[in-house]
Amino acid sequence: MIEQSKENKMTEGEDFYYTPEGYKCFTEKHHLKRGYCCKSGCRHCPYGFDKKTGTNKK
Repeated sequence: MIEQSKENKMTEGEDFYYTPEGYKCFTEKHHLKRGYCCKSGCRHCPYGFDKKTGTNKK
């Protein structure tokens, strides 16, 4: 198992939460901490990526 350093440690409720289906969903704060858009169409994408058009809205 890979351990995370203190600065990279993710906190449930702050960096992610679990959906009713049991999936991990990253928050806007986590995406901003990561520093770039992964272009996966994430639910809380602060970069405005639209998966349908493949472009950024913002």
